[in-house]
Amino acid sequence: MHLLQPELHTRRAFLRRSTQLGLAGTALPFALNLAAMGEAAAFTATDYKALVCVFLYGGNDYANTVVTYDDDSYNRYNTIRGGGSGQTAGGIALAKADLTPTLLTPTTALPGGRQYALHPAMTGLAGLFNSGKAAVQLNVGPLIVPLTRTQYNSADRTTYPIPPKLFSHNDQQSVWQSSSPEGSTVGWGGNIGDLALSSNGNSLFTCISVTGNAVFLSGDSALQYQVSTNGAVAINGVKNNVYGSSAVRAALTSLIQQGSTQTLENEYTRVTTRAVAAESQITNGLSAVTLATPFPSNNSLANQMKMVARLIGARSALGSKRQVFLVSLGGFDLHDNLISQQPVLMQRVSEAMTAFYDATVELGVADKVTAFTASDFGRTLSSNGDGSDHGWGGHHLMVGGAVKGKAFYGKAPPVSITNNTGDPNDQWHVGQGRLLPSTSVDQYAATLASWFGVSNSELAGVLPNLSHFGGADYPTNLGFMA
Repeated sequence: MHLLQPELHTRRAFLRRSTQLGLAGTALPFALNLAAMGEAAAFTATDYKALVCVFLYGGNDYANTVVTYDDDSYNRYNTIRGGGSGQTAGGIALAKADLTPTLLTPTTALPGGRQYALHPAMTGLAGLFNSGKAAVQLNVGPLIVPLTRTQYNSADRTTYPIPPKLFSHNDQQSVWQSSSPEGSTVGWGGNIGDLALSSNGNSLFTCISVTGNAVFLSGDSALQYQVSTNGAVAINGVKNNVYGSSAVRAALTSLIQQGSTQTLENEYTRVTTRAVAAESQITNGLSAVTLATPFPSNNSLANQMKMVARLIGARSALGSKRQVFLVSLGGFDLHDNLISQQPVLMQRVSEAMTAFYDATVELGVADKVTAFTASDFGRTLSSNGDGSDHGWGGHHLMVGGAVKGKAFYGKAPPVSITNNTGDPNDQWHVGQGRLLPSTSVDQYAATLASWFGVSNSELAGVLPNLSHFGGADYPTNLGFMA
């Protein structure tokens, strides 16, 4: 029997509950006692490493992102998606000739002559792949246990549980980020951050979001520190004159940071003081970082990734040895207008991630920083007329100098929309071309976490379903990191 709530049975959860019970009789907020409650780190970092999650909100269409290219598979793709004769575009299918400039040429060819190309708008990422700086993880998505199509169709959900609320945007975003549906309070990026807190001079800068609030960066002890694309978010009355008066600003600054005998008021003051100090440290650190690498304009994802690059450039001033970042781009829920709207999105992703990689080269940390994509879910291979509908598994990209690039990882799924009809090798579709993941998010995340420095003994506390995987078919380390 599988535990559907394994987070309730881990050492980390025990420590969390113990701390909560210890605080039950006090008014001090658990989440704000950052310095006092950092769990013992699994490693003591002497170098620098960073993970950057690039989340594509809305559910990216995998089939037009990493596009099957060999004639047999492409012809199936073209037919299913309504393409024209002679491998031309039509419906929601891309023309094969348009894929040639972004053809991916792995060092080791895929079995059966399978080939892939990236979307024609992703020339930058195709170049990184073919130069060995990027790789593709095929058919990854949320799983509680390994599943075949037959097991997925089984009525025995005790032995063969499936992720909760499949195909729901909010829930699957949360499951990808935290292994639990909407309402989860701790994500695996934050869990990794928990283990790195003591390696950083200021633990507040361990987990940083440039895209607002998300569960991914919330840990048991680690907080997600939020910045904008312009830098730290300041308290206006402290940063700038009030009513044009420096005296009023000074008075306000003193007032909101003065001590109090009242417990809650004093705690509020402590948090405010910390926020003022953090803003000053970020602003001063960024002031010394100038990037020559050009980032594209009118690209919100590129703006976020440029800020991440600048924060990495300020790592010494911030006292950071290990950091986890989150950036994102929305607009991928393309039930309609897939052909007209996805190219713009794919170009933004490719340009932003390529510029970011170039910036890490400039900063001398290309082999210390790994960016990776994630999304709510993949989409159906079949067309709904002008787009594709909610799916499950999808293909994702990993970029960085430590990535064992110019390679595909995982299993290349057959191109099909059937439930195994006429194809005994197809155990990876559950109707309409929805991919049943052959690699779990936990395996994907564990591979990244291990490179980051998380020990094997701590991985189960970071990724609650990882213990259900292992062996040759479902390795807990997928091998795409050096």
